[in-house]
Amino acid sequence: MNKLVVFGCGRLAHVVADACIGGLLPEYELVGVYSRTMSKAEDLAEKMRTHGQSCKACASLDELLALKPDYLVEAASPAGMKELALPTLKNGTSIITLSIGAFADTAFYEEVIRTAKDCGTRVYIASGATGGFDVLRTATLMGNASATFFNEKGADRLKNSTVYNPVMETEKHIVFSGTAREAIDVFPTGLNVSVAASLASVGPEKMQVTMQSTPGFVGDTQRVEIKNDEVHAVVDVYSATPAIAGWSVVSTLINIVSPIVF
Repeated sequence: MNKLVVFGCGRLAHVVADACIGGLLPEYELVGVYSRTMSKAEDLAEKMRTHGQSCKACASLDELLALKPDYLVEAASPAGMKELALPTLKNGTSIITLSIGAFADTAFYEEVIRTAKDCGTRVYIASGATGGFDVLRTATLMGNASATFFNEKGADRLKNSTVYNPVMETEKHIVFSGTAREAIDVFPTGLNVSVAASLASVGPEKMQVTMQSTPGFVGDTQRVEIKNDEVHAVVDVYSATPAIAGWSVVSTLINIVSPIVF
């Protein structure tokens, strides 16, 4: 049985917990959870306990890692990922992360790679709200590839952002255009998937990203397009809620222990 812990106890963490309760992850035991808001950790741990599974609400990352988990699911933020990555890997614990935006920092990314190699651990990048990492990587390996990423959101999702403009309420508006590295500086959590797609293909400095605001639009559209001399692929995913990101973690956990890997 693999010991599993969760860092970040929001909606996506509950998806993972529900998968454990529902028997979708029979080779894992969720033994601990951590959140900066202790009440959220307590709620998630209590959910597990009410279903007969022992789970500890931890008050710190150190307390979480003291449980000696095999895997840690990160469902917090790029800042949280930067905080936990190195001590977790040095603890002998591999990571499944949703906050891929942290890896737009090349120095941090390279330090994580070195640490994981030295400690015999791994970082698994969950697909989040996009997909097609296999075809992105394959097309890039073939050579001479270029890639773009398009995201569409409703105007109300951007009201508290630095790019908000009243024009968004009445007409479509391009609110960002630049590289994946630049995108994550403007949208630390809203464009994590663009960094994931870039790491699977041409890299954060070469992946061109566009975000469009659309009045009344609900959910997210993520569209990745890659071209080389022989291949033209488009991965287009619409999601009404963020739940797909949590389920991508469940899929990654299943792949880790499965004799057949998709």
